[in-house]
Amino acid sequence: MPMDKVCSQCAASFEITDGDLAFYEKVSPVIGGKKYPIPPPTLCPDCRQQRRLVWRNERNLYRRTCDQCNKSIISIYPKASPFTVFCPDCWWSDTWDSRDFGQEMDFGRPLFEQMRELQEEVPRLSLNIVSNENSEYINLSGYNKNCYLLFAAEYNEDCHYGTQVIKSTGCVDAFDCYESRYCYEVVDAEKCHSVLYSQNVSACSESLFLFDCRGCAHCILCTNMRNQKYCIRNQQMQSEAFAAEKKRITEEIAKGKFREYQEEFASLKRTCLHRAADIVNCENVTGDYLKNSHNLRTCFDVSYGEDCTYVYTGFQVKDLGDVCHTTEAELGYDSLSLGYGSYNTAFTHGSWSAKNLLYCDIIQSGSDMMGCVSMKPGKYCILNKQYTKERYENFVPKVIAHMQETKEWGEFFPVTLSPFAYNETNAQLYYPLSEVEVLQHGWRWHKPEDSLSGVKKTILAAKLPASIENIPDDVLNWAITCEETRRPFRIIKQELEFYRKMKLPIPHFHPDERHKRRMALRNPRVLWQRKCGKCGKEVQTTYAPDRPEIVYCEACYLAEVY
Repeated sequence: MPMDKVCSQCAASFEITDGDLAFYEKVSPVIGGKKYPIPPPTLCPDCRQQRRLVWRNERNLYRRTCDQCNKSIISIYPKASPFTVFCPDCWWSDTWDSRDFGQEMDFGRPLFEQMRELQEEVPRLSLNIVSNENSEYINLSGYNKNCYLLFAAEYNEDCHYGTQVIKSTGCVDAFDCYESRYCYEVVDAEKCHSVLYSQNVSACSESLFLFDCRGCAHCILCTNMRNQKYCIRNQQMQSEAFAAEKKRITEEIAKGKFREYQEEFASLKRTCLHRAADIVNCENVTGDYLKNSHNLRTCFDVSYGEDCTYVYTGFQVKDLGDVCHTTEAELGYDSLSLGYGSYNTAFTHGSWSAKNLLYCDIIQSGSDMMGCVSMKPGKYCILNKQYTKERYENFVPKVIAHMQETKEWGEFFPVTLSPFAYNETNAQLYYPLSEVEVLQHGWRWHKPEDSLSGVKKTILAAKLPASIENIPDDVLNWAITCEETRRPFRIIKQELEFYRKMKLPIPHFHPDERHKRRMALRNPRVLWQRKCGKCGKEVQTTYAPDRPEIVYCEACYLAEVY
């Protein structure tokens, strides 16, 4: 029977449905032929997601030394962290074995306390990367070439300052950008070429300031357009007249009038039509940014998903509940960073090509583990200690019984066990808190230390020459002070070449602030009920009822834009 619960953290009411209960039954582990039920959660969906995201540091990189080869490396762990950190070459080498750190289970103490001790002993991987070339400053990414400050990205070349950038070339300052070339400041762009300052665009080219456009070329300040050319402010123009106007606009932007156009574009977005939810080729789904999926409930940014609930950012996934950042995973619960064949995992951070895991922190291949930390291929391990299959199956039930007594069973790792401070992680992006609020929770806060070497000059962003033509080569040696955060940042050579080629002004904000502003352009991962602005039908949408945008149901929206 469905049950109503109150979140033990925020006191919000939430519902456990019959479908949820059936899923908990399905994902409950079977050890030695006996099932060990996972109880319903004590936190609401938002607090559960927040707790998981505290384990994902995508963007904060530090210079430190590898604790094995002593090479200077880039790492997601600062030098002062209590962990042993290896560079990828050393971590993947056969010079050490994570089972050498195995320890006996102490039934006089909570499992989480014992895992914390393991965390500080077993070498951790400095960056989660694979097969990158000339791309030192990236994380959670693979198969990239000549890229800089790129995160959660794969198969890119010459891309800088991006997150969730896939199979793209020459894109800068992008979020959720797929198979695109030479785009700048885009959010949710797919198969675009030379598109600037745009959002929710697909198959567009040679355009700037587009919102919700498909198949458009040579367009400026346009919204809700389909398969159009030579348009400005949704008005058709002759190609010659368009070229002259585009030249005038781009020259004004290059000379410093960018903010006027940015404000006009923001006004256009407020007054155009908005789709209740960005859902394409799906059946029986709720959420936003969903594609080619069926049977999804309250999911966001999922493609090719099936039978999932509360999944946030997933690709080719099935039978998942309460999972963040996942690719090619099946049957998982209350976990994050699952991928590449991960199967049957619960309460786990970082499972790649692994299966049958309970309460693990970073497992690269292997199966049948519990309470393990930073394990390379292995099997039948508890707290990194090797067991036989028979002893493993006899011992795991005892650990579960102990966790039931300590109230750990059925709960993801506590925030205090995360290797990162709250504001170093994605939790701060989706659930922002002040330093005071974080410390009141008893969580950690990290004060940024922006030390830039080789700086010959420091300049306020507002004092930069307005025109890119007046920016000297020596800007590469300057520290620019962000207008919003006052944090200093540098311009790299490839970036300067891009701005000059595209006739774009130098950014006035720190890369982290630019990313924050791009994310703010997207709606929150919250669903509300409101009425279609045309037919009055009830719709479920990420646009709150008190927001001013004109929101249409799917049928009315499609009738208007096509």
